[in-house]
Amino acid sequence: MDTDATQKLLTDMATQFFELSFKYLIEVGLAVFILIAGFIVAGWAQRWTLRNLAKIRGFDDTLEPFIAKLVRYAVLILVIVAVLAQFGVQTTSIIAILGAAGLAIGLALQGTLANIAAGVMLLFLRPFQVGDYIDAEGISGTVDEIGVFVTQMRTFDGIYTSVPNAQLWNRTISNFSRLKTRRLDIPVGVGYGDDLDKAKSVLTDLVNGESRILKDPGPAVIVKSLDESAVTLELRVWASTDDFWSLKWDLTQAIKRVLDEQGISIPFPQRDVHLFQEQA
Repeated sequence: MDTDATQKLLTDMATQFFELSFKYLIEVGLAVFILIAGFIVAGWAQRWTLRNLAKIRGFDDTLEPFIAKLVRYAVLILVIVAVLAQFGVQTTSIIAILGAAGLAIGLALQGTLANIAAGVMLLFLRPFQVGDYIDAEGISGTVDEIGVFVTQMRTFDGIYTSVPNAQLWNRTISNFSRLKTRRLDIPVGVGYGDDLDKAKSVLTDLVNGESRILKDPGPAVIVKSLDESAVTLELRVWASTDDFWSLKWDLTQAIKRVLDEQGISIPFPQRDVHLFQEQA
């Protein structure tokens, strides 16, 4: 092969190389652009959905972040499909790849899928909503958001808690905010030497003067038990859920004050010891 033919072959190979490189560089750049733009659009779609759902009167606050995140993930899936198509991957191949990847991911992330299923069930059955204070066998706090994977909560002392949905779904949930009224029980110990009828009358007069206590069901003062050191009375009143804790603290303080004023003792725990002397 002469020198001119060799030079021409090398020139053609270099030209093809640069043409292919330029072509693939454009495709890669376009794919990167689609990916970045897709993430931006997904975030915008999530915020737009959340903002417009909030404008719908009567729409449940619990569903708003959940639906917004579903919209974001749907956009991201479309973006991934578009990026793969940019590299020449056929749609049927993409579906097959996504199916195989979904199966593999599903087997590897069974716990994550369980959290998703639990999140759907929590939203469907509604054992609690955003803003409710719950206790799930030791997991307690005010619900801030029910997400796809986790439920975000805030404890009574202001600590952020992220709880996997599956943990909440598999536990017994006590919702302290669902019902409008709650019964408040306050035990009161009085001495064995004190007049029980007087003590009950004093406590009854106290609750009758409290406006936050509901009249129906009415309050009650009962003798709960005869303990070692005191006769335990129990004050039972019904109040609005919003007034429950403030009423509990105020009543506890007022009970101590009124019993002191009426000369009714609140005895300390005590035990009588009897000594017997045996004669020889």
